[in-house]
Amino acid sequence: MLHIQRGLTAIIGGGGKSTLLRALAEELSRDARVVVATSTKMYVPDWCPVVLSASPDDVWAAFSEAPIVCAGSIHLPTGKLAEPRVAFDDLVRLADYVLVEADGAKKLPLKAHAEHEPVIPACAGRTVCVVGVDGLGAPVSQTCHRPQIFAQLAGVSVDDAVTPEAVAAVLCAEALHDVVLINKVETAADWQAARRIAALCDTPVAAGSLWRDDLRCLR
Repeated sequence: MLHIQRGLTAIIGGGGKSTLLRALAEELSRDARVVVATSTKMYVPDWCPVVLSASPDDVWAAFSEAPIVCAGSIHLPTGKLAEPRVAFDDLVRLADYVLVEADGAKKLPLKAHAEHEPVIPACAGRTVCVVGVDGLGAPVSQTCHRPQIFAQLAGVSVDDAVTPEAVAAVLCAEALHDVVLINKVETAADWQAARRIAALCDTPVAAGSLWRDDLRCLR
């Protein structure tokens, strides 16, 4: 549904990236080797082996323990996982799939990007942008990371409530992704909003709830 291909996939956007990273890794690892990593920072996963060394051999050896391996380094000031010391190109040669959390949103459901964001590895073959439908209806200033940029791209004020039209406008203006995942879609109103966003986008769009394991293709 998200058209995940072999090679490296970057995950960007708002809240739900880590949940998607794990869900994709567990699904793809049923018959393949999967590396998960970040090009920014994320919490250290407790659900797969973590390799902190700079040796590709150590990553390969970790596959003897599990089909999913996390590669990274520790960012000492925060204790979070940072970019791996093994090059992304090398990770692509070691695994069938490499899934990279390539963005930060401070746990907010929506995100616009500064010039230095997102941090998508050069070898990425696909980029998935996550949108939290729970960000709709609240003021841009409260529900969006980089609210001033979001408002400028959407043509609204930071005090305005986020609409499906505003979300679609930002997605189209930035054009950083190949496919959109609208997450936390559960109610009839959520689905109506998701369909409106999808209708205004020019890339494939899936929607649903990762928590409920219920995703549908909208475009």
